Amino acid sequence: MNSLPHSAGLGAHAVTILRVADNQWHAIENDLVVGRGHASRRLDGRTFLSIDTWRDAVFDRLAAAMLADQPAARYTVVDETDHDLIASWERSGFVTWRRESEYVVPTSLPTTAAPAGVVIATADAVAEAPLRDLDRAIRAEVESAVGWQTMPAEVLPWQGGTRPLDPSKYTVAGRHDRYVGLVRVATMTRRPRIGLVAVLAAEQRHGIARALLSQVLGGLHRSGFEAATAEVDETNTAALALFEGLGARRTGGSLELIHRSGKA
Repeated sequence: MNSLPHSAGLGAHAVTILRVADNQWHAIENDLVVGRGHASRRLDGRTFLSIDTWRDAVFDRLAAAMLADQPAARYTVVDETDHDLIASWERSGFVTWRRESEYVVPTSLPTTAAPAGVVIATADAVAEAPLRDLDRAIRAEVESAVGWQTMPAEVLPWQGGTRPLDPSKYTVAGRHDRYVGLVRVATMTRRPRIGLVAVLAAEQRHGIARALLSQVLGGLHRSGFEAATAEVDETNTAALALFEGLGARRTGGSLELIHRSGKA
């Protein structure tokens, strides 16, 4: 357990920053916890920080201690409307890395037929081997273009290993003997969440993504869900146009901030 006493600007009693676990910090004043910090390592190897305190000076001390103990780049996610929290992270040297819009997508939509020669498969009909081939191909295309860091954290690759795939969470589009597009849906939430929509570059602009979403949303509607949610990077104009064309309604957004090593 490491400690860092500091009293300037924090009131009558000295505040001590304690690292109480590998990923947890406490700010202690007069034997009371006046702030908490937490570092969460995600599957892609990136570490996200969070701080819970109502005092700016305590926030700043916790952030400084956490960053000193975490030399690599660090991230945090903040609601776009929480201007005070954004300002607190910016005081600590964080800058905006990406912006994401949140949408609610209605499921009661007219069915969109798949393009000629394209077959849509779901759940038990999805085979893992061609799904993994498509996953690798899409990753390579995205990485060479906008960079995979623009994708949601849940679909980023595991650090040092291969990310496991669960075919039951995917709806895929196939042409001839291979898959060319996919949609990933998470249903273990209050509303189903569309986590990923992707089509190979050579197959784009033919309506495959819209047909995939039509299949997914129709299935959710038949299961009793009136809407699904989706998060879209604000630089992804094609995805924004796709969801807005389906009648999706923007309900909010978030900022992903980054602190790079050596910029404290």
